[in-house]
Amino acid sequence: MSREKAAAGAAEFLAARDLLLRHREDQERAHQEFAWPRSDRFNWALDYFDEVAERRPDRTALWIVEEDGSQARHTYRQMSERSNQVANWLSNQGVHAGDRIMLMLGNQVELWETLLAAVKLGAVVAPTATALSENDLLDRLERGYIAHVVCAAAETEKFASLRGHWTRICVGYMEGWLNYAESEHAGLDFRPPHPTHPDDPLLQYFTSGTASWPKLVTHTQCSYPVGHLSTMYWLGVQPGDVHLNVSAPGWAKHAYSSVFAPWNAEATVLVVNQERFDAGRLLEEVVRCGVDVLCAPPTVWRMLLQADPATWDVGLREAVATGEPLNADVVERIRDAWGVTVRDGFGQTETTMLLGNGPGQEVVPGSMGRALPGYDVLLTDQATDEPSDTGQVCVDLTEVPVGLMKGYVDNSDLTRSVTRGGLYRTGDIASRDSNGYITYIGRSDDVFKASDYRISPFELESVLVEHEYVAEAAVVPSPDPLRLAVAKAYVAPADGVRPDAETARAILEHAHERLSPYKRVRRLEFAELPKTVSGKIRRVQLRRAEAERGAVTDGTRNPHEYWEEDLPGLGD
Repeated sequence: MSREKAAAGAAEFLAARDLLLRHREDQERAHQEFAWPRSDRFNWALDYFDEVAERRPDRTALWIVEEDGSQARHTYRQMSERSNQVANWLSNQGVHAGDRIMLMLGNQVELWETLLAAVKLGAVVAPTATALSENDLLDRLERGYIAHVVCAAAETEKFASLRGHWTRICVGYMEGWLNYAESEHAGLDFRPPHPTHPDDPLLQYFTSGTASWPKLVTHTQCSYPVGHLSTMYWLGVQPGDVHLNVSAPGWAKHAYSSVFAPWNAEATVLVVNQERFDAGRLLEEVVRCGVDVLCAPPTVWRMLLQADPATWDVGLREAVATGEPLNADVVERIRDAWGVTVRDGFGQTETTMLLGNGPGQEVVPGSMGRALPGYDVLLTDQATDEPSDTGQVCVDLTEVPVGLMKGYVDNSDLTRSVTRGGLYRTGDIASRDSNGYITYIGRSDDVFKASDYRISPFELESVLVEHEYVAEAAVVPSPDPLRLAVAKAYVAPADGVRPDAETARAILEHAHERLSPYKRVRRLEFAELPKTVSGKIRRVQLRRAEAERGAVTDGTRNPHEYWEEDLPGLGD
């Protein structure tokens, strides 16, 4: 790769980045003027990150705070040099461009070092959650064509019974595994043995599998590093900011907001490690570390509300939520406490951020916002593909956005299906108002009909979780001999709440007062909600249980299940 072409690619990237920073509070103008950088000679780690390390050698790139209060700061220069060493060492262990590396680490510096090294080498990283079972790991090893595994010593036991011809690399010491610490003796200068191309694969992500068997998504040397310019814009992160993202490694959200987007802005990535989530302790660190931007899923924002947020003197400039839909009640209560508006956004493992309420924009309660720079988003009727005010969220592929996946590794038919007709189909249903704001309705697999009315589980769940007795809720169709289906809520009660008839009555009364009659929740069952390893609710499992049970006509109930007709005064 000629240095002149690499420098030109870096200049194009920085020009696009700087345009978004200039128009950070003018989403419409940013969307109109932004164009994806598309250089064919650009390696994000070598040509951008290392260049930042030269300009900002002493700026903290990564700040990790541990449970015991100890902390470590790693500058851009240190991360650049260490990733060079790791790249050299991995190459000496037989890691080549195109090789698949399973990266199974927690929030520790070696995770970021290895990812940067892989970008430089042209290797492919398969980020993997530490919570996976042996069966899950075997599936990922086989379907992902894994050639090398990098994991912590505590995780090596999971691989003991798994067979395969893959290099075993341990962060820590374990007999029979290569010791990652030996990379500290490698050279500080790295020269790539082969140039990388923007279309070369870089990341393999397994989706969370909420509605089906996890899909294996491939992203390229360009689609996530460069594609997350849209995510950087949505976050509102600026050079020198301290950015805190609450997310576990192994999932796309971690790459979104703990790697590429904040580093695209030359900001500091802050990590607060906790064995068990403690809202009060997280807020202590938000205050102590001077966090400018906080990104967390709605579940975490609801937990923060339980910690009396008004008593914490936070200095947040930006607050954002993604990973699941955000209900308006959270936005209102955080604004009352801190004077900052939690802004919603929408992206997928297959993409970077597509939609969002950008910084400084008017926020419509309950809305995911508008199309972010680099994406033309439209809603289409699922039957006809015609534009519609309510329909499937699609991306126009007239000019393919840089942030779109390369495809599904082991399912070319599915890749063709979701990109047919010049559109990428997200599988999510939404509505658009006259000002272009898009509001989430649900996954196409989750939306259902009751008494011939279309029901959005998210809308009903948003009302349910407003009640103090409800920790989490999932709404699915329950077969009914008269209406064909009615809305049933599976509810995880808040700590200390009894799962009895009086609790069910209070929750259902709350919902009935706030929902139109055709949307009313008619059945409620207290239960532990089934989830994926990434923490997303598997409504498909609950739907299947209801479908297999069928319409109940003899009055039988599951344990802790209550129907409105069981509770006098609630029924029709």
